[in-house]
Amino acid sequence: MDATALPTALAETRDDFLALGIPDRLQLLLEFSNELPELPERYAEHPDLLERVVECQSPVYIFVEVDDGLVHLYATAPAESPTTRGFASILAQGLAGLTVGEVFDIPDDYPQSLGLSEAVSPLRVRGMTAMLARIKRQLRERIAA
Repeated sequence: MDATALPTALAETRDDFLALGIPDRLQLLLEFSNELPELPERYAEHPDLLERVVECQSPVYIFVEVDDGLVHLYATAPAESPTTRGFASILAQGLAGLTVGEVFDIPDDYPQSLGLSEAVSPLRVRGMTAMLARIKRQLRERIAA
């Protein structure tokens, strides 16, 4: 993976994970799960606007907005699903304020670069990969609209 293509926040997150041993990577993921931003009221009151990421075992819902050319990801995942919630949080925080082009440039295999495949099941990593794919698809739809 070409590290220069990664936005700063995502590159720093990846480096933080890779600097840790496997048990500590899981702990860092749990810390991210506690930092998932709350949904804005407009989505909290209208969950129908959010799209379920069916590839995730846990009920994860996302919605992407583009405001003045900048991307904002909103996500919700249950507190009892901390790994999935952690992945959603990494993406919500890492994509905040990026341009559409910067998001499209994020390598599709970014989730695999975090070194979590030894700490969580492959299914969970695939779920994060699916989140990223859906984010990019939603962005393409927003741009086309």
